[in-house]
Amino acid sequence: MAQADRQETAYMAVRVARLYYFQNMTTAAIADEIGTSRATVSRLLSYALDRGLVEIRVHDPQQVSGSLEAALAHHYRLRSIQVVPVAAAATEKETLQRVTCHAAAYVNSLVTPGTVIGLAWGTTVAQIADQLLPRHVHDVDVVALNGSGSGASFINSFSESIVSRFAQNYGARAHHLPVPAFFDYPETRSALWREKSIKAIRDLQERASILLFSIGAEATGSYIHTAGYLGADERRILREDGLVGDIATVFFRADGSWRDVAFNGRNSGPDMDCFARAAHALCVVSGTGKLPGLKAALRGGFINELIIDETSARLLVDQIRSGAAAA
Repeated sequence: MAQADRQETAYMAVRVARLYYFQNMTTAAIADEIGTSRATVSRLLSYALDRGLVEIRVHDPQQVSGSLEAALAHHYRLRSIQVVPVAAAATEKETLQRVTCHAAAYVNSLVTPGTVIGLAWGTTVAQIADQLLPRHVHDVDVVALNGSGSGASFINSFSESIVSRFAQNYGARAHHLPVPAFFDYPETRSALWREKSIKAIRDLQERASILLFSIGAEATGSYIHTAGYLGADERRILREDGLVGDIATVFFRADGSWRDVAFNGRNSGPDMDCFARAAHALCVVSGTGKLPGLKAALRGGFINELIIDETSARLLVDQIRSGAAAA
């Protein structure tokens, strides 16, 4: 859908939602007023809900204290935890769609003039890019948190298009990191990190107030594991070293440790301390296969805001309670 068409659809969806929810008009009455069909009105109402333009909350005093968000917030003490409701019978694709729609709406609410957005590219962040609603915000920069080159090419259309789509959405400046996802030799990385052009991008990463990422995990078919970046021997080494996940190609163990991981001497990702400094270190998780890596990232202090699907959140809470009971 072209940007102008998306803007017009969003405008119409908000108009219809106001008439339906604020004026208590029926879909038939709205259709007559704006000169369209009832089916179109229904589609616009669904669009408004899916894109986060309308938020419906059910306040049940019996459930508030025991909600998943409250349980996770009590255990992890994060700045923000948002559990996205998903039907029990939802497919992985449907769950990802719902979670990324929610995340896109939230990211849109965070972007203000002067914002620097750091992106760890991957399937989840790509889906979020697809769900963004266009907003022109003054003086915004979008920067890749890790390289994406492989083989003989530093160019990877998948990762570069994610950065470009975010930048286009906000009328922002796009900053790619033209290096491999993984270097062959640590010495090569050290040399490139001293180059002024690369140093400028890494300095921009350090200034990012929004860091948007998911958890890379072999069990979930993470792009970094399936797109030819890692050979069989490298994947074996990761498993033998007890590495349960990665963020922006920086791998970590179940206890959240990462500094002494030998493989990280060749990655293109940022110093993980930048996640502790960011105002919004926002992790988006869809699927229970990411939970081991998520728990490790939480232990490592890489996350201060979390958006997670309901099924995964429920399992995480169950694991927390089981652990407390065992202790």
